[in-house]
Amino acid sequence: QVQLLESGGGLVQAGGSLRLSCAASGRTFSSETMGWFRRGTGPGREFVAAVSGSGGSTSYADSVKDRFTISRDNAKNTIYLQMNSLKPEDTAVYYCAARVGGVTYTYLHYDFWGQGTQVTVSS
Repeated sequence: QVQLLESGGGLVQAGGSLRLSCAASGRTFSSETMGWFRRGTGPGREFVAAVSGSGGSTSYADSVKDRFTISRDNAKNTIYLQMNSLKPEDTAVYYCAARVGGVTYTYLHYDFWGQGTQVTVSS
């Protein structure tokens, strides 16, 4: 059982940076795979990045590879998404998610979700 709360969204110009945080509550945080998804103008939720419970395995969508970095601090029960070189196409509501199991980019495999935080990138 995990509860998630995102923060750190905001308005930034193209080329700028933001860092999103997701604070988790629950006793099993270190065993949970954590991911970031986003909902922009397109349908559904788009996979962004995921990290294993230990932090040893990560995965990124091609659209954010080399620009975004996912990390976790299990001592603080928090994961982060460092977003650099932001583009207007990155504008979306970003959601934190958790699952019991390995890293996956399929949103249906995640068990717990936060409420989202808005990221807006201006041109």
